[in-house]
Amino acid sequence: MLTEVQCKNATCPPDKKRQRLTDAGGLYLEVSPGGSKRWFWKTYADGKEGRLALGGYPDVTLKGARLARDAAKKDRAAGVNLVQARKIAKLKSEIAEGDTFKATALEWFCKNKSRWSSHYAIREQRNLEKDLFPYFAERRVGEIEPIELLSALRRVEERGALDVASRVLQTARAVWRYAIATARASRDITADLKGALTPHKKRHFAAITDPKKLGELLRVIRGYQGGPIVRAALQLAPILFQRPNELRGATWAEIDLENALWTVPAARMKRRIDGKENGDPHLVPLPTQAVEILRKLHPISGHGVMVFPGERSHDRPISDNTLRAALLTLGYGPTVQTVHGFRATARTLLAEVVEIDPLVIEAQLAHAVKDANGRAYNRTQYLKQRADMMQRWSDYLDKLAAGADVIPLRPAA
Repeated sequence: MLTEVQCKNATCPPDKKRQRLTDAGGLYLEVSPGGSKRWFWKTYADGKEGRLALGGYPDVTLKGARLARDAAKKDRAAGVNLVQARKIAKLKSEIAEGDTFKATALEWFCKNKSRWSSHYAIREQRNLEKDLFPYFAERRVGEIEPIELLSALRRVEERGALDVASRVLQTARAVWRYAIATARASRDITADLKGALTPHKKRHFAAITDPKKLGELLRVIRGYQGGPIVRAALQLAPILFQRPNELRGATWAEIDLENALWTVPAARMKRRIDGKENGDPHLVPLPTQAVEILRKLHPISGHGVMVFPGERSHDRPISDNTLRAALLTLGYGPTVQTVHGFRATARTLLAEVVEIDPLVIEAQLAHAVKDANGRAYNRTQYLKQRADMMQRWSDYLDKLAAGADVIPLRPAA
């Protein structure tokens, strides 16, 4: 049995790599030629000798080393893999940001935002900062109870934002799964909330699909008395039926009037980060009516970068609210027709009335669809068919605006 004095005075002869001083029960103190001293407990497993480090002397005293040895014996007798437990403990200690909900969530957010679109990243950050951090920021994520999370989500529902509550739950679920992966939590409490939120119906963008009513809207748009930039954007919205952000963000560099083609860069499309960085551009054939509108607009905004520049800065496009407000002034509120809804208008009437192949329509909508053989659809295919479709669609809209060729939709089966 060692004494504290022996431990204090222990040295290693210069001709040895180490000196071991044995205590009892497999405990020994190892001394290096440089004078460092470390405690080890000798173990045996599967006929092989091993050892478990118990700390350095004098930080761990003789008494402390014996207590650590006894604790390790009890753990091994209980079936604990001591080496594996030590590795896990070390990994846990290396978690730099702590185990609060906020620290865990921010670490998860930073590790994932590079693969998200900017819109998605902003939404996730808003979910955290507005609806989760105020209640759980400094709480240990592994100690938060399901009823507490439900209470926070109920507050979101009380604002009437049922769809937001569902998205906040999705954000929380991702954080808890990350917390489990990084040993900050033992289970995903969001699974306990399945079915606890108030169901909400997914809202679709309002869209006119009745040919006669669409003709009335087109006539109203053509009579718009606002500025020429907004008027041109309003006129092009139903003709080209692209997403509002893609339309208002168009630049003259993307427009080829001679070849009647608008090339939307992949970075501006609604895609994941990989698709934005490595995907093909989206091609929009321009019918003669669109080319004419753009030619008239060019003397007004063609000296700048943006096709539809804002009033405050010609280097930035009109805001996302500009076209919504313009439709509202014309008597078409968000429950009747939205700018985004022109996509649904085109999708419906092109298929039901103009009788265009749905694959061609989906390609022009820039939707990721699959063909009959299951191959991922290439948006650059069917360009000739799409150009023909866009011209037929624009001609059809002209007829509707003139009050002619109004063919009612076929009744649902």
